[in-house]
Amino acid sequence: MENENIDQKNINNFQLVIASKNIHKIREIKTILNELVPNIDILNLIDFPKYVPPQETGSSFEENAKAKAIHAANTLNRWVISDDSGLVVPALNGEPGIFSARYAGKNATDSDNRKKLLSKLAAVNDKDIYAYFECCMAIASPEGLKKCVCSKCEGRIETKEKGGEGFGYDPIFVKHDYNQTFAELKEAVKNKISHRRKTLDKIVLTIESLASAE
Repeated sequence: MENENIDQKNINNFQLVIASKNIHKIREIKTILNELVPNIDILNLIDFPKYVPPQETGSSFEENAKAKAIHAANTLNRWVISDDSGLVVPALNGEPGIFSARYAGKNATDSDNRKKLLSKLAAVNDKDIYAYFECCMAIASPEGLKKCVCSKCEGRIETKEKGGEGFGYDPIFVKHDYNQTFAELKEAVKNKISHRRKTLDKIVLTIESLASAE
């Protein structure tokens, strides 16, 4: 996204920390941000090995995103963007929801989580199981929260895993108007249509404004 009013010199000096140690999530966010707001310096929590993130105790993606951004920004004394996201299946009363990353247990793998979900869905008498990814992102400075936005990517559950790309629940999620799972799509395609892309599209003007003001 181009903006003639943005001072590129200032943007080149702006640092933003992604409040995550998940290499897959970091890669997606960084790739999209590099496209939307070129030249900003993007770090992540792997760059701060002594930092200990807070426990996720919120009751929604939005609450968790805000808490993670505020805590990291205050502790690291930097501008931070956080992401809290997951898969929601209304037929299972919203599961796995905010517990998506640890659905099958604290140390569960992505495969463990998918197997648990598909096992539960085996009892659902519906061949077209509606589901959506939800993503909330928050930006905070050491002074506090700046902005938080949320988006959804709607689709259905594929009852057999397909594709070797992506991560998390990507091998079993098919977006509306598509016939391939997120794990079958090329990375560049997924990054144009995903819940994270939708959310970053909503917050990019805020990032540009902050970057130009630094």
